[in-house]
Amino acid sequence: MENPKEKWALILGNLALKQLQATLLGFLASFLAIVLGWMAEGELSLKHVVLLCSTSVSTAFVASLLQGVLMVAVIIGCKRMNINPDNVATPMAASFGDLITLSLLAGFSHWFYSLMDFYPYVLYLVNLSYICLIPVWVAVSSKHPASLLLLRSGWEPIVTAMVISSLGGLILDKTVSNQNLSGVVLYAPVINGVGGNLVSIQSSRISTNLHLNFSPGELPEEHRGCFNPCRIFFGPGANHQSARVLLLLVLPGQLLFLFTVYLMKGGLTAPSPLLTLFYLSASLLQVFLLLCLADCMVQRLWRRGKDPDSYAIPYLTALGDLLGTALTSLAVFLLWCIGDSEPK
Repeated sequence: MENPKEKWALILGNLALKQLQATLLGFLASFLAIVLGWMAEGELSLKHVVLLCSTSVSTAFVASLLQGVLMVAVIIGCKRMNINPDNVATPMAASFGDLITLSLLAGFSHWFYSLMDFYPYVLYLVNLSYICLIPVWVAVSSKHPASLLLLRSGWEPIVTAMVISSLGGLILDKTVSNQNLSGVVLYAPVINGVGGNLVSIQSSRISTNLHLNFSPGELPEEHRGCFNPCRIFFGPGANHQSARVLLLLVLPGQLLFLFTVYLMKGGLTAPSPLLTLFYLSASLLQVFLLLCLADCMVQRLWRRGKDPDSYAIPYLTALGDLLGTALTSLAVFLLWCIGDSEPK
């Protein structure tokens, strides 16, 4: 980052790699959705396939570009202000990623749907243009050693993460199909977002510490024994202290969200004590498990000579979606079983 020429070569290489990954994963995600929809409904429409591909790839492509430029600006700004980007960039990436992606998905789907019957060739041209850009992104990302390494070996975590997140989506879909459990739609995205943000910070901090102080394959003395969850939160190091702080942030953050929901409802119906208890318990359990997984996963990846920044965060955020959706669905189901109808 000190050499301007090297800095911009690194930035362009990584942005090109992001666009390549966004394009291919956009197509892959749409194909996965097509297959799942075909299995559920037993029929397949060509125009709907083209619509889904166009919407998925356009959303992934533009969201990736906007988020990539934003993250470059944040990291350069943090470096100039002498702020640790691990504490800023990763939660911003997770938060703005959801906001940007959902906004673009709504916009592109509405636009392409309006073109589907009268100008269907536009959708084919959109898909073709993204396919034609793939060689360009490959060529640009191949020019820098860091992005070239990820180009060759960085596909496993993001594809696996997409599959894991899809499992969470299936759980959510099955849950909201029951009107008695439809309240999970309100709470699951927040639990997923909070868990993903917090574990991303911890994962980045552990990874940065390993990069600065140890060679690949070499672990700190305290991590060479058996896995111990108590050590993660009560150890003497800075990463252990950050784990405690991140876990404690869950309660005030989620209480603030519940209060926001209360205000959005006009202040007429306060969350029931059982809802508050179950919701906070699900969120605490999710973050606790994610922080334990982060410590274990980052250390294991480093010991195997793999870069945790490229592998751990996709896995952890996807597991955060899966755990958050599953725990929230379970909490809403238990509330319904005992007669508390507040989540609806």
